[in-house]
Amino acid sequence: MLLRQCVALLSFCLFSTMANAQQPAAAPSAPASKTATPQTISKWYDKISLRGYSQFRYNRLIETNPDLNCEQCDRSIGKNQGFSFRRARLIFSGDIHERVFLYLQFDYSADASDVNKHFLQVRDAYADYAFDAKKEFRLRAGQSKVPYGFENLQSSSNRLPLDRADAFNSAAPNERDMGAFFYYAPQSVRDVFKTLVNDGLKGSGDYGVLGIGLYNGQTTNRPELNDNLHAVIRASYPLTIGHQIIEPGLQAYSGKYTIAKDRLSAGVKSSAIPMYDDRRVGASFVLYPQPFGVQAEYNIGKGPGFNPASDSIELRDLKGGYIMASWRTKLKKDQWLMPFARYQVYEGGKKQETDARYYDLKEAEIGAEWQLIKNLELTLSYVISHRKYSDFKTDYDERGNFLRIQLQFNY
Repeated sequence: MLLRQCVALLSFCLFSTMANAQQPAAAPSAPASKTATPQTISKWYDKISLRGYSQFRYNRLIETNPDLNCEQCDRSIGKNQGFSFRRARLIFSGDIHERVFLYLQFDYSADASDVNKHFLQVRDAYADYAFDAKKEFRLRAGQSKVPYGFENLQSSSNRLPLDRADAFNSAAPNERDMGAFFYYAPQSVRDVFKTLVNDGLKGSGDYGVLGIGLYNGQTTNRPELNDNLHAVIRASYPLTIGHQIIEPGLQAYSGKYTIAKDRLSAGVKSSAIPMYDDRRVGASFVLYPQPFGVQAEYNIGKGPGFNPASDSIELRDLKGGYIMASWRTKLKKDQWLMPFARYQVYEGGKKQETDARYYDLKEAEIGAEWQLIKNLELTLSYVISHRKYSDFKTDYDERGNFLRIQLQFNY
């Protein structure tokens, strides 16, 4: 049903665009005066801006268990690891036409393999077409973030914890996929979304009050492996109550996920064609930090997950989420301090990992972000973690604590 609704809505948007294009053209303007000053014609590439950020980390201070690691979040956690770039991004963006917005983001710290680092990789490559002059109705096509969850949509340059919570990020690993998405938000709300980011309140950016779309469902930079598309829908609205702003949200997605051959251990049992239902529904709540903030998300669903009792990958239930409290205070001109504490839980499979590993994890993180100047941020966080998972070859159960440090350069 969700898939049919998405198709119908996208078809309506495209039909409306063609109808608008067939409207009579406006009458030509009067010829310019012979004495008019010649104007320089602006090229589309003159409107492209360049920006980015880099995150330099060390995760092994006061480490109690070097065998504790996290494949989904930061692979430089644990033994035989040292200094690393978690992210190093370059972003090209701009309005190349009054109705067309272009966005290209590259990561030059991507790993090509376990022994080859710092390769250039495409993270985002999409264009928005606005159906109206206010850009309240937009169609996005290409590789972009899947509108599922608040923290998934929030830029890593804005997020307080150093990594996204497992429960939501496992729905769309690396947050992105190839697809087409329709977004709607009135101009007044678009202005609020922009303010929440520009004023340092850790907003998610403008993904509309309604987002709906179709995407491949095999995760970022991975080829499609079946004839089914994922469908997603998300609704979120920022509400001003006194001097506070809250943003509740609901989201859901459904599709079929195929486990690639390179993610299957020899001997593991799975369906003849390793394709499984992949569906979730989740709720979000954000109280923006003015000065006290709260952020919480929880989701439930079904997806592929390893079952150690049968040595097989099965369709299994999943559930989990997080809650975070924060505080924002100004130290002096251009300097802000934001302490935070987050607790997360997740019980379920991770479709992108070997044999769709089944996890049972609990983790607390306490830290603070210090913005020294606009171009430099320092984050310290102490993690208390218990991660358990099972796949065909591994029964992993590790506890540990460690202090993390990150320098973020904004340019």
